[in-house]
Amino acid sequence: MTNDSSYPFSRERNLILASLLIFAAAAWAILIWQSSGMQTMGLTMGMGAPLFLAIWVVMMIAMMFPTAAPMILMFARVHTDKRKSGKPFVPTWVFVSAYLLIWTLFGVVAYALAFAAEMLAQQSMFLMENAARIGGVLLILAGLYQFTPLKNACLSKCRSPFAFIISSWREGYAGSFRMGLEHGIYCLGCCWFLFVILFPLGVMNIVAMALITVLIFAEKSIALGPAISRIAAVALIVYGIAILIIPNLLPTIM
Repeated sequence: MTNDSSYPFSRERNLILASLLIFAAAAWAILIWQSSGMQTMGLTMGMGAPLFLAIWVVMMIAMMFPTAAPMILMFARVHTDKRKSGKPFVPTWVFVSAYLLIWTLFGVVAYALAFAAEMLAQQSMFLMENAARIGGVLLILAGLYQFTPLKNACLSKCRSPFAFIISSWREGYAGSFRMGLEHGIYCLGCCWFLFVILFPLGVMNIVAMALITVLIFAEKSIALGPAISRIAAVALIVYGIAILIIPNLLPTIM
């Protein structure tokens, strides 16, 4: 029998990581299955609010659980140490649920704006005829956002789980829930525009979702993350400009 004091955490770490990956894998399977049966175009893909939000939450689990894993594991480690020393501890799901709540609320806002845009487009021939170019503008703006101080500030928080836990630590269930909300807000500030561009690219565009997931993971988790972020920014800007010139490079979204 091992006497390594890190063994309890190693076992719990593996269980938490496996759970996050299993949830993410299941979510990807649902998204792939759902996208295969969708024919309707448009910002909301013809979905009502309940179905859109359900799909949105599944999308967040698929795309954000793997990228948030280092932060979640750091939170779990601290509370595992507290439990081992006999101190009050908080289950990791409290932190995760608060994090997911932020992205769910963002989905509510995204649906409301997308639905309003669809209603407006139905009354405007100009918007209907220039939908692809509007998508190109969004891609350019998303690329420019990658260079902003807000993006860099939020990304720095997401790239340093230990620093975030130390600077934002709060005790108890309410404190842990607040920490999850705070991390969710930083994560939202870092990545929100990357999700906005899913609307012109296709809300259920599996390839786009996969590429964005890889980009977010790289930005947060590897040494070359900041450089990759800038490369992606340039690529978005170039693609957006190309769409302004040749709208057919992006399928009509309305």
